[in-house]
Amino acid sequence: MTIAWRKFALLLLAVLTALTAACSSGSGGETGGSSGGDGVGEVSDISGTVRVALAGWQLENGLDTQTGKKTVGLNDFLKNTFNKMYPNIKLELYQIPWENVKAKQSAMLLSKDVDVLYTGGAFASQWYNEGLLRDIDDLIEADSSFDPSIYLEGIWNNSYSTKSPDGTKQFGIPAVLGRRMIIYDKKLFEDWGVEPLSDKPSPEEILEKAKRMTGKNPKTGADNYGLHWSGNSLNGSTFVALTLAFGAPGAEGTLTDPKSITWKLNSPEMVKVMEWIKEAAVLPPPGFVNGQGAETFGLENNNIAIGIDTTGGATMSEFMTNNNRELLDRFEPVMNMGPNGEGWVAVDPFVMAKDAQNVEASWEVMKFLSGYETQKYRYDNFASTPTLKNADFVSEEDKFIRMALKIAEVGHSELMDEANPFYMSDIVPAVNGFISEAATGNAPDIQQFLDDLQQRAEKWSANLK
Repeated sequence: MTIAWRKFALLLLAVLTALTAACSSGSGGETGGSSGGDGVGEVSDISGTVRVALAGWQLENGLDTQTGKKTVGLNDFLKNTFNKMYPNIKLELYQIPWENVKAKQSAMLLSKDVDVLYTGGAFASQWYNEGLLRDIDDLIEADSSFDPSIYLEGIWNNSYSTKSPDGTKQFGIPAVLGRRMIIYDKKLFEDWGVEPLSDKPSPEEILEKAKRMTGKNPKTGADNYGLHWSGNSLNGSTFVALTLAFGAPGAEGTLTDPKSITWKLNSPEMVKVMEWIKEAAVLPPPGFVNGQGAETFGLENNNIAIGIDTTGGATMSEFMTNNNRELLDRFEPVMNMGPNGEGWVAVDPFVMAKDAQNVEASWEVMKFLSGYETQKYRYDNFASTPTLKNADFVSEEDKFIRMALKIAEVGHSELMDEANPFYMSDIVPAVNGFISEAATGNAPDIQQFLDDLQQRAEKWSANLK
């Protein structure tokens, strides 16, 4: 296909997309999600078979268990869009449950049975370091129809989920964001007479206000908890946000050369991080050490004033189901704890296998599945958080996703990240263990705890080949 024809086809598709978007509701409505495809026609005669392994995507039509809304499966969406645009590309789709995804997708990569994958960011970065994924810089450079600037800059330029450890190579396209923000209950703040959180609250502000709202609610007499976060987080997202806030990077260097990392886990700044955790750990419901205790957060009978690294999903589902605007107004999202409101941002990308059979066709599939039309489809049907700068299909009422996009725009990856093997294998479990002990008032000596962690990190680096 010539460049001129490709540009014309892209322009035609953009016009048709805009017309379709203008006629649809931002949330997909209450009777069923969007399946896309109105007026879509052929844009390419590229041919070939592309094998696609998808972590968790729903292939068949179904029903949202929370809202009761009908959802359009991927098969129908592709029938109405991709299959018309690329009639000569055959897709072989493999849906893999998240709980088995790393093992199954790893096996597919090793046996060369897959071309394109949607997966977790941590898995993608590990596979890239193992030489199982293909760089896509040459494909981007040769394709005038692909515009990287449509994606959030903080994610496109800085995520280990799509960038090589040294930041020089692109191997993935960001497709779905995780939602992690601070949300507070305005009603509880009013009950306690506490001023609302700042737009970019510091850890000190959060801790001070959470302490004031832990105990018997002065208006209702109910037990209230000032704070909640997941005390057994698999990626330590709250810990990451705290390291950013206190200027405690924990390490210097690059994952390209982990043997040469300079560890700074026992620095004075890291001590401040752990001191905050020690004070804060007595404020949430006891179940938080197991990731529980916030089952009613975001709902009418909530008893937690501030939720850290929360999604707003429960509140938004209630609004979509029952149009409960009072509840939507009650729970307010703000930025995370980093200096610019940043925190840890999860990114799930599309990536290409190193040994993809048909690179040209695989690239078209990869672009489409991470592009505007598919992200709109995923939002309309499954409330997936997009990675686009101009996600104009997001409902005006969906303030939680809009806040997640603001946080992602200022996001950046550090060595305290799930792409770092030692962070995942040792640091996160150690911090979660500290949280569990601190919750019972038996926190370990902080300096000794960090000195031990520092020694383990140095030993880990020294033992690398």
